[in-house]
Amino acid sequence: MILAIVLVAFAVLALVLILGVTISRSLQITTLDKLAPPVEPIDVEAFRNLVDASENAYLQRQLPAPEFRRVQRERLRAAAAYVRAAGRNAAVLITIGQAALAGDPKTAEAARELVDSALLLRRNAAFALLRIYVGLAWPTAGVSAAPVLLGYERLSGHAMLLGRLQNPAVPVRISVRS
Repeated sequence: MILAIVLVAFAVLALVLILGVTISRSLQITTLDKLAPPVEPIDVEAFRNLVDASENAYLQRQLPAPEFRRVQRERLRAAAAYVRAAGRNAAVLITIGQAALAGDPKTAEAARELVDSALLLRRNAAFALLRIYVGLAWPTAGVSAAPVLLGYERLSGHAMLLGRLQNPAVPVRISVRS
């Protein structure tokens, strides 16, 4: 009987210790480096070329049907990689924007715009990936990820503005210039 009481007391004590450690770690302030992984730069010009409807129409006119389907599937896989990267970058920028909401009014407004643009881009990226995966099954169907490209360019501008407001000496870039 005494052994059972000692074991129960030990288990309760261990549970309290584990809960205490868990709660104290969750309340610790994390730095922005731990909060968000780095942003992966995207080659916007290459992405623009992949989602350009006139480029797709040109390829469809110039290539035999089987060759066009093969090339189009490759282009769609590449576009999907860009869309996934844009979605990941948007998630990182949401975290950064939310962390900056507590700043001065100008910074908070820029952070709000960044978060709004990033949330919209995440939604558009999810829909674009769905359309791209459908396009992989039917490569001759017109698939467009242009809203993701436009949203990414807008998001890039908001990120640069917030970066300049927070630290004017450090340039912020989430896209690669060709």
